[in-house]
Amino acid sequence: MTLTFEEKLNNYARLAVRVGLGVRKGQRVLVQAPVDTAQLARAVVREAYAAGASFVDVRWDDDDVQLARFELAPDGSFETLSKWRVDAEIETAQAGGAVIAIRATNPNLLGGVDAGRVATHQRALAAYRRPYTEQVMTNRLNWNLISAPIPGWAALMFPDASAEEAISQQWDAIFAATRADQPDPVTAWQEHLANLQRRRELLTEKQYAALHFQGGETDLTVGLAEDHVWGGGAADTPGGITFTANIPTEEVWTAPHRERVDGVVVSTKPLSYNGTLLDGIRIEFKDGRITRATARNGQAALDKMIDTDEGSHRLGEVALVPHSSPISRSGMFFFNTLYDENAASHIAIGNAYRFNVKGGVDLTTEQFMAKGGNDSLTHVDWMIGSGEMDVTGITQDGTREPVMRAGEFVI
Repeated sequence: MTLTFEEKLNNYARLAVRVGLGVRKGQRVLVQAPVDTAQLARAVVREAYAAGASFVDVRWDDDDVQLARFELAPDGSFETLSKWRVDAEIETAQAGGAVIAIRATNPNLLGGVDAGRVATHQRALAAYRRPYTEQVMTNRLNWNLISAPIPGWAALMFPDASAEEAISQQWDAIFAATRADQPDPVTAWQEHLANLQRRRELLTEKQYAALHFQGGETDLTVGLAEDHVWGGGAADTPGGITFTANIPTEEVWTAPHRERVDGVVVSTKPLSYNGTLLDGIRIEFKDGRITRATARNGQAALDKMIDTDEGSHRLGEVALVPHSSPISRSGMFFFNTLYDENAASHIAIGNAYRFNVKGGVDLTTEQFMAKGGNDSLTHVDWMIGSGEMDVTGITQDGTREPVMRAGEFVI
């Protein structure tokens, strides 16, 4: 059955609210949305009220306003923050509310501006936002990320199409990646989440000491944190609300050991970081720490990312994604981490999720780091897997077991 655009859009909003956010009756909801995604934002607002939300508010963003600041504002002004924007997140979380963000921006919006300006602002923002980020990293609130087409992003994905055609094609790609183009996407997602749960439970039971990634130019051994727990798909807040943080999501992931990563890793997809496209990333690790990092494009942004703090020199996440995922099968580069991280296995530089270590939510930072978890102001995913990637699990006694072959799970 072919669905109309309106039917697919409503499916998408329903998925975001019911499966993604898991809104509980009486909760307040904060929606963060670029002005170009107003149509979807309005559908999400209505769906949230239909799900029982008591109050739904929207915080609007705009690429042009962002670009104007980094191009035209005076030097020395980039530590200045609109604190009310972050306070809205913190207030919502403290009130027991839920936060949904429509992440959509031109992937190379800030590629032509001074990387130092962007890094200064991001460092100040991350520091002020830390109380909210800590709640996200510990699943203390139900939150969700989705996306929607905007002109600058659509033009990058479909450079040969007209502006109108590019938006239409991007909508088709997003609906397919999120299963919103299916007649009963909620049931499809329930089955998908059950499969992810089985995978993460199996890997947690294995308690591998390390994973070895090999394929293309990558030869990387990632030690895993002590008492690590694999995540993937749905999660639960302390209050018992079930939510799915990303739509789409195809990954299972856990916490690396911050001092036990060695080898070389090379990216397989471009990365959009703080409005700059990075490509051809190659990073070397020794005893968990980055010893050398280069990029074919975006070297200045890569340098700033790694130099955020001590934790940004180490890994906070390692994730496995099968090559048969819908996004991988599409063969598309979305130039957007929300999608591209679900097309390929990946790692993340920076902060680790506390729930990826048993009891980690209740540990002090020092205790968490003693188990191998990483602490940082930043968390940046980038893609290393592809159809040729093999992943081997190394057991606690040194035995090697195949986990993935040619990008597909074998366990």
